[in-house]
Amino acid sequence: MSTAGAVVLVHGGFVDGSGWRVVHDILSQKGYRVSVVHQPHTTLDEDLAATREILDQQVGPVVLVGHSSGGEVITIAGVRPKVKALVYVAGLQPDAGESLSQLIGSMPSPSNDVQATRDGHLFFDPARFHDDFAADLSTNRTNFMAVSQVPNTAAAFGAQVWVAAWRDKPSYGIVATEDRALNPELQRWMYKRAGAKVTDIKASHAVYISQPEAVAKVIEEAALSVK
Repeated sequence: MSTAGAVVLVHGGFVDGSGWRVVHDILSQKGYRVSVVHQPHTTLDEDLAATREILDQQVGPVVLVGHSSGGEVITIAGVRPKVKALVYVAGLQPDAGESLSQLIGSMPSPSNDVQATRDGHLFFDPARFHDDFAADLSTNRTNFMAVSQVPNTAAAFGAQVWVAAWRDKPSYGIVATEDRALNPELQRWMYKRAGAKVTDIKASHAVYISQPEAVAKVIEEAALSVK
């Protein structure tokens, strides 16, 4: 049983932390201390504050994991000394001076499902949630996910990153090859730029839910590398 340290899981846009349940269980059963961040998805600063609060509770080396837009958060929060490795799960991996909106717009999107409200909130089109966000999950599950979304904000997506922890720490990147929410080629390009160790998984954007064993394997690889 591994006692390599702690794993902190950060969810991405339009969902909450509950999707990490099976990944949490797999890693916990192997002896890792696993925590899940619940971001408010209001501003980048507030998402960072939620993540740092969980990081402050950890003892020993930490592997920080981010899905989707959670990749932006771990890119900044990962500068904490106790964070020893970063894992991007179909995640955005910006460099200093970049925003999520800038990165997403740098390559053609496989879909156009994000809708803006008058007050600056962003939602994923509920009618397209299954096909484009999580096609490899059952419709009864994605129907619920579609109507229980955590809205993002245009302000958070437009905020620029001011530091990139991956420049000084090892990173791992999971490419969801069937992703229709975030271009898989953009994922691959970001990971290559960062020198990340890349793993391809045939899955939708919701890869951490549909392929939890494969995702947990990459996280454990990262944890063992910093033991």
